[in-house]
Amino acid sequence: MTSSRWSEPLTQTEPKGGTQMELSACIVVYNGAGEAIRAAQTVLDCTRRYPLTLYLVDNASPDGSGRQLTAAAKDGTLRTAPGQTVQVLCRMENGGFGTGHNTVLSLLHSRVHFILNPDIQLTADTLSDLADWMEAHPGVVMTRPGLTFPDGKPQQLPRRCNVRAMVYRQLPCLKFWAKYNERYLMADRDLTQPTEIEFCTGSFSAVDTAAFKAVGGFDEGYFMYVEDADLTQKMRTRGKAYLVPQYTAIHAWHRAPMRDAGKFKMQLVSMGRYFKKWGCGKGKV
Repeated sequence: MTSSRWSEPLTQTEPKGGTQMELSACIVVYNGAGEAIRAAQTVLDCTRRYPLTLYLVDNASPDGSGRQLTAAAKDGTLRTAPGQTVQVLCRMENGGFGTGHNTVLSLLHSRVHFILNPDIQLTADTLSDLADWMEAHPGVVMTRPGLTFPDGKPQQLPRRCNVRAMVYRQLPCLKFWAKYNERYLMADRDLTQPTEIEFCTGSFSAVDTAAFKAVGGFDEGYFMYVEDADLTQKMRTRGKAYLVPQYTAIHAWHRAPMRDAGKFKMQLVSMGRYFKKWGCGKGKV
């Protein structure tokens, strides 16, 4: 693994209570550096309240994304403000989503860490807002904001874990399992206010850094799919997970089509691993 680091001088921004709070965020990239660079710039532009270290991890992309990310950080394409650092880490092999994010685990010294997809776009200081909300709710160790499509339409993402619903969402022809999707989405709750959940999507999650390190980050036994649900359960052994919908971000949501038999098989294997570890009824909210 190779790494490069660029930064601006640190400013003394003070959060509530007068205590300096540092944030970190990680975007894992596999091909398509351009989209990741655009996402990273919105994170840098919008995060102004607290110091931020932004990690860009290239997962051995064959299209040269690692070189593009490194150049963007070095030549000023990625513009940092005072108190911001961009660090590019290039892996020698693709270990999957969770392994890519775990690349930075030993480097983290922030109060709150953000797990972000390269198809995320910020329009407000959502990172600082979520960090402040978590600071005000010390029993919460993981959160996610409300996510929308680029046209502003809210995304219907999982908030509970349910094996039948997971299968149904990939095979909607199984109409007799449609009822489980309502529970999966927590349609029985008022989701306009902060709500405890049991599934934080890996596309945008905030974690208490100390708790994230204590649970060992992601389970690297998952290459792709369901590793975010697994991480949520690990984090819930340390505290609560919450949807905090008053803070939002845009998520393009590039879903791999399940016509790809290999990806569908991989998802089924990951689901089997998840339910073998966590069962189907423990810790429901």
